[in-house]
Amino acid sequence: MHDHRRIGRELDLFDTDPLMGAGLPYWLPDGAVVRHTLEEYIRGVERAAGYRHVYSPVLGKRELYEISGHWSHYSDDMFPPMRLGAEEVVLRPSLCPHHALIYRARSHSYRDLPLRMAEVGGMYRSEPSGVLGGLTRVREIHLNDAHVFCTPDQAVDEALGALELIRRAYDDLGIRAARHRLSLPADGGKYVADPSLWRRATALLREALDAAGLRYESAPGEAAFYGPKIDVQIVDPAGRESTLSTVQIDFHQPARFDLHYIGPDGAKHRPVMVHRSIIGSVERAVAHLVEQHGGAFPPWLAPVQLAVLPVSEAQRERARSVVERALALGLRAELHGPEQGSLGARIRAARLVPYQAVIGAREADGDEVAVRLRDGRRPGGVPDGELLRVIAARVEMRGTGLWESA
Repeated sequence: MHDHRRIGRELDLFDTDPLMGAGLPYWLPDGAVVRHTLEEYIRGVERAAGYRHVYSPVLGKRELYEISGHWSHYSDDMFPPMRLGAEEVVLRPSLCPHHALIYRARSHSYRDLPLRMAEVGGMYRSEPSGVLGGLTRVREIHLNDAHVFCTPDQAVDEALGALELIRRAYDDLGIRAARHRLSLPADGGKYVADPSLWRRATALLREALDAAGLRYESAPGEAAFYGPKIDVQIVDPAGRESTLSTVQIDFHQPARFDLHYIGPDGAKHRPVMVHRSIIGSVERAVAHLVEQHGGAFPPWLAPVQLAVLPVSEAQRERARSVVERALALGLRAELHGPEQGSLGARIRAARLVPYQAVIGAREADGDEVAVRLRDGRRPGGVPDGELLRVIAARVEMRGTGLWESA
């Protein structure tokens, strides 16, 4: 069974230190590559879908979260306020209040909508130490978050578009959705007391799920405090279920922050706020990918995409040339020289690298490399340039295949 905590440490992806604190992992170079690549992938997908990216502070005044409703409904999961002179500031538990303020800072016409605002931003949850573990339950979360400000009649299409982005990302990452859940409030919970709000938002989410042709189950008690949400559930190798991606329709915060746009009638109208996260938190996404692939990431996401192995010192310069050409193409390549052990030992050490290029005397004479794929296939002698073109094409198209017949 793949456990991301064990694999992540074995592969030098991440680790922890008691002086940094529980639930606050740090990322090692190979893990940082995976994280950076994943974040840039998501930003690219969002840009193509019409999102614009922002940065916002991880701190806010306590008053901000009183307005948003987090303080009254969610403060048990927030870190205590910090005094700054006469003010109290809080580590944010969510990005949506900041994005609401960014929207509010400028006037908007109905012609500007939908306005899609995205950020991979840090937020903080005061999780009990007993539930912390690896990357799945942490106190510092980097969320792939976005908020769409739109007219009421655009909300279903925006939720539907978010569901399509999630489907596409799961295909590229090799993630399988276990089920879709419509998360609703339950009696006795800390929810916003506005029945009409809940009815409207729930009806719109059901319409989006039906339009997407998705089967779903209702789950009372799993809603956000301000509205219902669609949760995309995943299952780890141990059979544990968790939420990775979400789509929410929110009428509450636009009212709390007095957001508006000017309609075609020249009057002020209240926008709808669609919250959506394609891959949820980067931490949980990487944890799931490690377990899903056992550390054998898809080629485009792998920390090292090509390992070049000269059989002896005589082929070192030729191997270095291949590595340099790969790097010039934007690929992540490394030279694994004879000083690192026998050829067999080096091949085994690079077993999770998608592509290995072995260069012996025969390959050096023929301007070829002997290609070995991570899945055990050996396409044989291939010209250097052809191999690099194949890898670059596979990385460009993403997906999980290694070679033409994959």
